[in-house]
Amino acid sequence: MAGKSNNRRPVQVGEAIQRELSDLLLRELKDPRLGFVTIMGVEVSPDLKHARVFVSALGTEEEQQASMAALVSARGWLRHELGQRMELRYTPELQFRADFTTATADRINRLLQGEIKD
Repeated sequence: MAGKSNNRRPVQVGEAIQRELSDLLLRELKDPRLGFVTIMGVEVSPDLKHARVFVSALGTEEEQQASMAALVSARGWLRHELGQRMELRYTPELQFRADFTTATADRINRLLQGEIKD
């Protein structure tokens, strides 16, 4: 039984990191490059030492790249803040990845409605 709860632990930690990062980005990170970003999900390694953070950013491609650059430059501060807020033995290393799921879904929807041509 203990093995099953350990398999769930990375998911639980990922969900907690997603909540905390969303709050930090909304309330505390003050970087003019950071546009409207959403934390879409977090995948945490089984040893809880690495976290892939999937981010959706609105705006032009240039604005999206600027938002990702802002997140990467704030990675150390964000990790420190997570360590202060969460009770973990190790605070995971953060890796930010662009998530294009929303943009792809929007494009497919517009294609289906005939607004744009393929």
